Amino acid sequence: MQRTSLLLAALAVGLGCLAGSPISLTAAPVNYKVPQETAAFKPGPDLAVVQGNCAACHSADYIKTQPPMKNKKEFWQAEVTKMIKVYGAPINEADVGKIVDYLAATY
Repeated sequence: MQRTSLLLAALAVGLGCLAGSPISLTAAPVNYKVPQETAAFKPGPDLAVVQGNCAACHSADYIKTQPPMKNKKEFWQAEVTKMIKVYGAPINEADVGKIVDYLAATY
C-alpha cells in the first residue's frame, strides 16, 4: 500500500512538472543530404544476392574498408555469421554461402 502511494505521488509530481513546462514533447523534422556513394560492389557471381542482403544495411565502402587477410573465406564466413547473429541481419540460410564465396573471391 505504501509503495503504491509513493508511486502515485511521484507520478502526480512528474505530471505537474510537465503540465507547467514549456518544453515541447515533439521533435522537429531534420533534413540532411546523403553523400554520394564512392564505391560500388565489384562484378562477380551472385552480385545481386550480395547487393540484396548487404546493401540493405551498409554501402560497398564499408566492405572495402575490411583489412586484407590470408584466410579470406574463413574471415568472410565469420563476418556474415556475425551480421546474422549479432546484428540480426535477415539473411536467408541459402544465401550465406553465396555471399561468403562472392566476398572471398572479390575482396
